[in-house]
Amino acid sequence: MRTKPQEQLSEKVISILNFLNNLWPYLVAILLFLILIIIHEFGHFISAKLLGVRVNEFAVGFGPKLFSKQGKETKYSVNLIPLGGYCAMEGEDETSEDKRAFCNKAPWKRFIIVVMGAVFNLLLGLIIVAVILAPSEMFATTTVAEFEENATTYQSGLRVDDTILEVDGRKIFTTYDLSYAFTNVEDGKVDIKVKRNGEKITLNDVTFDTQEAEGMTYLTVDFKIYGEKKTFGSYIKNTVKTAISYCAVVWRSFIDLVSGKYGISAVSGPVGVTVAVANVAKQNLMNILPIMALITINLGLLNLFPIPALDGGRLMFILYEMIFRKPVPQKFESVVHTIGFVILFGFMILIAAKDIWSLIF
Repeated sequence: MRTKPQEQLSEKVISILNFLNNLWPYLVAILLFLILIIIHEFGHFISAKLLGVRVNEFAVGFGPKLFSKQGKETKYSVNLIPLGGYCAMEGEDETSEDKRAFCNKAPWKRFIIVVMGAVFNLLLGLIIVAVILAPSEMFATTTVAEFEENATTYQSGLRVDDTILEVDGRKIFTTYDLSYAFTNVEDGKVDIKVKRNGEKITLNDVTFDTQEAEGMTYLTVDFKIYGEKKTFGSYIKNTVKTAISYCAVVWRSFIDLVSGKYGISAVSGPVGVTVAVANVAKQNLMNILPIMALITINLGLLNLFPIPALDGGRLMFILYEMIFRKPVPQKFESVVHTIGFVILFGFMILIAAKDIWSLIF
């Protein structure tokens, strides 16, 4: 027979276990972000080192330092807020007399150093996609194999052995592209370009049945597609095509957001993405791999956009110098990046507030 203190201890143990069971998916999500940040900053770091640039500090996170260690030349730090990181190079944002300073290196060297963060993210995405596809024995194609009974798409002109090339002008590489193209089509009609008997044909107003979910309109696919047997060649081909599809989705999402197809409510920041990743991790830890691939590709591509404070903004100034043979005044460039950082930081706060509001209410 258990005593009251034993029962209280048992209840405390159960409470702790429940807390840890709910906490670990969020820790996994945070760890995921840290890995992607480290990979991005390591791209800058290793290229800077190889090209002879002095790196003063390599840090993960922002805010107060939790840990730091001074190396022979570089300080390595872990900071409190795991929402970013930096590779601080000598002469990156100010003039310096040091011959190894970033600002004193040739433009092509600075270009490589800046672009390598995004390149490392994209390469990581490609590797993750390769891991995801490795167990597959068959790969889905975009060629129609058969239709369901009374299929509306067949009645609209789609046929067996048609290979889908485009949907509403958007190129289709994989079924992942099809899924995205068939999202938020309110009238259930799309224009599809197919390859039929060696010829490219455009089918206008191909009609699908639709269904509503979470405020979005989805097309109901009423046909099946062929599979492709796995060989080394098909594995490599589908790995590259899937990675390209992920890149295309990032670009299309940005265009759709700017064009107004999706509102600000469809955008998620670190808080919203962390919750989404944690929810997926609760169901199956391996299911976070596709999300990880999409996030790292997203991080790589968005950093290349020509926006001040991002890598793409810095690349624009370097390209200007390479083309016109003279640098932009460093003080002016610093001001532009500072303004860009303030705007981006404000946008991140807005999105984070929106995500937190959605969680609470």
